[in-house]
Amino acid sequence: MQAEILIPTSNMSEAEWLEHRQKGIGGSDAGAIAGLSKWKSPIGVYLDKIGESPSENSSSEAAYFGHVLEDVVAQEFSKRTGLKVRRRRAILQHPEHSFMLANVDRLIIGKKEGLECKTASEYLKGDWEEEEIPAQYLIQCQHYMAVTGYEAWWIAVLIGGNKFVHKKIERDEEIINYLIEIESDFWNNHVLKKNPPAFDGSEASTNLLKAMYPKGDVSLEPVELAPEASDLISNYEQAKVEEKEASERRKEAENKLKSLLGEREAAYASDRLVTWKTISSSRLNSKLLKEKYPEVYEEVASRSLSRRFGIK
Repeated sequence: MQAEILIPTSNMSEAEWLEHRQKGIGGSDAGAIAGLSKWKSPIGVYLDKIGESPSENSSSEAAYFGHVLEDVVAQEFSKRTGLKVRRRRAILQHPEHSFMLANVDRLIIGKKEGLECKTASEYLKGDWEEEEIPAQYLIQCQHYMAVTGYEAWWIAVLIGGNKFVHKKIERDEEIINYLIEIESDFWNNHVLKKNPPAFDGSEASTNLLKAMYPKGDVSLEPVELAPEASDLISNYEQAKVEEKEASERRKEAENKLKSLLGEREAAYASDRLVTWKTISSSRLNSKLLKEKYPEVYEEVASRSLSRRFGIK
């Protein structure tokens, strides 16, 4: 099997590239559709494909520097592995499932293998320890193998600007068949039918809702919600009860451990280190500042607009 070329990208502007991305599902979309992305939910992908997304992630600084450092990561990969790589300046398309697209970073010369280049914050270094690969990136690479028919995909990442890791992902037919199934369902039953998938409980969905509805309209009168709202309220209230019970259990265990530590700041429990350290910190008393120095408070205060959710 060999991928087809949807369109060359050599002289393509970013606006044109974004337009063509809407014609199918790309590698970074696959993880979101599978519910494995930290940054985008299925409903976010859906809105992106129908041209109604409220924001573009590509404008973030992290995305910008990831693009800038792509060449650096690719060059370092070649240096460390001895494998030569080349660009594939085209949006590739699955020969049978035309909605599956791939805009790959690099292809390995002389092999049926590809390379995905990444950058990551120092705070995310634990995601890359030993054989670990973040699930959304593993899915992304399997998607590329599904489109190209390739046998393996490498992933190389520059962590915190000073640590380099590269790993090889072998083709997994079971995962690829699963991706074809869920992507086909998403494209045919949601995107083409303009039938949005449900919001989920991910942070990506929360952020999307904030972007879509940043403020309420006080002129709108209350209306009767769909019948499913009653079930959602029951789920919400039950989850709050369970959350409170779990919080109390956690706090009880924490307090009992503190009582065992006493004045000690650290102790061992089998193979775990338990700490209760003394930390000095300073906090601004905004209420006192406002009372004593109202002009200074007004000058330094920053105000933000948000919406508070509640059920009575």
